Amino acid sequence: MRILVVTAAIIFVGDKVLITQRNENVHQALKWEFPGGKIEPGESPEECLAREIDEELGLKINVGDIFHVVSHVYEERQVILLCYYCRCQPSKINMSNIQARDCHDFRWVSIAELDDGYDFSPADIPVVEKLKSEFQVP
Repeated sequence: MRILVVTAAIIFVGDKVLITQRNENVHQALKWEFPGGKIEPGESPEECLAREIDEELGLKINVGDIFHVVSHVYEERQVILLCYYCRCQPSKINMSNIQARDCHDFRWVSIAELDDGYDFSPADIPVVEKLKSEFQVP
């Protein structure tokens, strides 16, 4: 079985967290997730996140502490998902400039809104549950 190590960013602006929708032509097509991607050879998880968020959304971030680690087995692969708290770089915050460059769509949602019909990738569901428990959403 193939093992992939991937990263995800937990980015808050105010009380809203950023989620993205996967492209149509990829594994878990059109599922929602926390943005990030595969770690390239020689790249740290933090470097990966900064690169992926810039590529996917044109957003510059600072990577903080680890939030959660998830292991999920899909049919043909095991995914190790490293989730980090991240912040938009203060001098780079311009929400009107964020674009879905390498994702189908994106949303800024409250923790409570994570349950509002967003079909999350199975590996991201434990992250949603942890966010809801840590931010006291019933």
